[in-house]
Amino acid sequence: MLTHIVLFKFTEPDHAREAQAKLLGLEGRVPSLLEIQAHLDTTRSARSYDLVLITRHQDPEGLAAYQSHPDHQQVGAWLSEHASHVAVVDFP
Repeated sequence: MLTHIVLFKFTEPDHAREAQAKLLGLEGRVPSLLEIQAHLDTTRSARSYDLVLITRHQDPEGLAAYQSHPDHQQVGAWLSEHASHVAVVDFP
């Protein structure tokens, strides 16, 4: 099992909620996506990111298939336009 965690900061606060909806909309559309969660930050501290994405995949190949899937590519393009910072951690 591989867990993929992505933290996002957005240029506009409303973009976090829209990103959450777009990401959760991938559930059931990407075969290699075993689990998906997307949560908004509640503390809003200076160190906080706005949104965390957590996905689980069978293995690194499953993560790669998720990342190259056309539906993920479409959401990823939107995220690239609206996110000001992104951090990623992948672990078994």
